[in-house]
Amino acid sequence: MEEIRILDLKESILADNDADADKLRSELDAEGTYYINVMSSPGSGKTSTILRLIEELSCRYKIGVLEADIDGDVDTRTMLEAGAASVQLHTGGMCHLDADMSRQGLREIGSEALDLVILENVGNLVCPAEFDTGAHMNLVILSVPEGDDKPLKYPLMFSKADVVVVNKIDAMEVFDFNPERFKSNISKCCPDTAVFMVSAATGEGMHALSEWISEKVKDRRAQ
Repeated sequence: MEEIRILDLKESILADNDADADKLRSELDAEGTYYINVMSSPGSGKTSTILRLIEELSCRYKIGVLEADIDGDVDTRTMLEAGAASVQLHTGGMCHLDADMSRQGLREIGSEALDLVILENVGNLVCPAEFDTGAHMNLVILSVPEGDDKPLKYPLMFSKADVVVVNKIDAMEVFDFNPERFKSNISKCCPDTAVFMVSAATGEGMHALSEWISEKVKDRRAQ
C-alpha cells in the first residue's frame, strides 16, 4: 500500500510568513522606521494607550498608526481627529495581521517618511500571537477588568510580548486584580518580559512607558 503523505499547511504558512517578516524588518531598518505591534483583547484600551503614546513621543518622532479590524473605521477616525497619520486595514474576516498585510499598510501610510509606526492589531488574545507582523516590538495590553490570570490562560500571547502594559490601574480598587499575583503569573510564562502599570485615562505611568519605548527605538537605530 502506498504511504500516505501529510502536509502540515499551517506549519508551512507560518514558516513562509516568518521569513517574510524578517525581510520586512530589514526593509524597515533600511528606511530607519521602527514598527510596534500592539495586541490585546477588545476593550482593553489599545486606542487610548496609543493616543497617549503619540502625545508623549510626537515631539521626538514622526508617527503613523495602522488600524487593523475585521470591519469598520472607528479607530482610524479617532486617530485622524487626534492629528495622527492613520490607515485602516480590513482583514477580510481574518482575526490577525501577517507580514505581507503589514507591508501593504506600511506602503500606503508611507513608512519611509516616518520614524515610528504603531500597528493596532485585531482585538484578540489568540490569533494575532501566531503571526509575526514584521514588527520590531510586540506590545501586549491587559486591562485590570480582564483579571490577573490571563497570562496563564493565554500563554502564547504573553510569551510573544516584549512588553506587557497593564491598563486601567485607576480602576484597581473596583476589580479583583492583584498586581503581585499578575507579575507572578507573567514570570511563569515569560520571565524576561518588561511590565508597565498605566492608566491611559489619567496618564499615570505613560511617561515611563514612552521613555522605555524611545530607548528601544534609539537602540535599534544604533545597530
